[in-house]
Amino acid sequence: MTANKPILEALGLQRASENSIIPVILCGGSGSRLWPVSRKDMAKQHVPLFGATSPFQRTLARLDGAQFGTPIVISAAASRFMIAEQAAASGTEVEIALEPQGRDTLAAVTLATCLAARRNPAATVLVLPSDHLIGDVDAFQASVAEAARLAEDGRIVMLGVNPTQPSPGFGYIARGEQVAANAHVVARFVEKPDEASAAELVREGWLWNAGMFCFRAAAGLREIEQHAPEALAAVRRAIEEASVDLGALVLGASFAAAPKISFDHAVMEHTSRAAVVSTDFDWSDIGDWKSVWQRSPRDDHGVAREGRVHARDVSNCYLRSDGRLLCALGVDGLAVVDTADAILVAPIERSHEIKALVNELEADGVAEACTSARVHRPWGWYQTTDLGDRFRVKRILVKPGKKLSLQRHHHRAEHWVVVRGTAEVTRDDEVLILRENESVYLPLGCTHRLANPGKIPVEIIEVQTGTYLEEDDIVRIADDFGRI
Repeated sequence: MTANKPILEALGLQRASENSIIPVILCGGSGSRLWPVSRKDMAKQHVPLFGATSPFQRTLARLDGAQFGTPIVISAAASRFMIAEQAAASGTEVEIALEPQGRDTLAAVTLATCLAARRNPAATVLVLPSDHLIGDVDAFQASVAEAARLAEDGRIVMLGVNPTQPSPGFGYIARGEQVAANAHVVARFVEKPDEASAAELVREGWLWNAGMFCFRAAAGLREIEQHAPEALAAVRRAIEEASVDLGALVLGASFAAAPKISFDHAVMEHTSRAAVVSTDFDWSDIGDWKSVWQRSPRDDHGVAREGRVHARDVSNCYLRSDGRLLCALGVDGLAVVDTADAILVAPIERSHEIKALVNELEADGVAEACTSARVHRPWGWYQTTDLGDRFRVKRILVKPGKKLSLQRHHHRAEHWVVVRGTAEVTRDDEVLILRENESVYLPLGCTHRLANPGKIPVEIIEVQTGTYLEEDDIVRIADDFGRI
């Protein structure tokens, strides 16, 4: 779709009413402190850390109400299919905007504000992180309603959280003049103080900065233009250069010219229109494995378990397995996390240092630092289950009604065995229907395609054999997703 087509028309969205609140969900982070579960291609906001739904899906669920318009989700391209899949599973329509590269929250908020203003400049924008846990949805919506009322006067309103303990990992907000029952002018910000300073701020009644903002779209643009004009100019150019691909807005290259700085530092610390609503709900940003452990059900010895776990004489530990049996004996204060392709063992009190560990892995070119074993695609997903000299075994799932590209390979042959559902297989000039326990051989160089014509997912086991087995040995001939 061409870039000169109006964005609203291209995405097929309704214009927002003056009274609607347009949620903006920031999905750009990778959550590396929660490695190996969270990685760049499967960030923590999309991982079911507590129960069956992800933090992103819980964020969508908090926006259930007539007062909310269609959410705008700002993300990197790597997460686009997971966002669409989880939003569909939640029954929520979203507008997805893809950043060509991460430029921190100033650029993301500026982008969302520009898109919201195209719907209606008088609409209210609500900026939310995608990875936070909030215990009381009614209390959250009440705080949002109060913030929206304050925003009618052109204020840039933050939602502040009453601290439960001193934490050097958060920013803090000092309250000034009271302007409503639970709202004050922002007097001052302090960003991530040391432990002693954080304790003093908590004693003085400062609030945690939860990274949630509420403002009228036109007011937000005025403040950004005043305090961060370079970001606004870059984002506006990137929107004009944008294209629409598979229902998502793909920003143009000019986005890279936006300064890499947070919205807090660039705008909130300089505006005279900042206000804060003191919230009354349980909140966590799930920043590392210690915070996950604190939020998880624990036994009398302080042990939190997730998955196939057996513990004996263990205390104050977080033990998680995504498949294999994990056993622990005689240990204290550890986070042990086992995934399909990586294992983490760390003192739970040092879990905030895992980001540095991941950075070292990435610098060394270790693929597992950034890439998950399960890779999501618009048609479903695949996962390598075994790999050796001249062979690779994959588990592949295809969603109902979806198909992979028509393709061939230069260096490998493939064997497919259907283990669930009914598959339609194209092999050169023939089309085969394969049911459970049936298989097909695809010789090197043949043209082939896998499709799911049914109403339930198709799952196959693929065995590749050959001299080169990487994903770039694919010659696409036809593709429903424009990847030729």
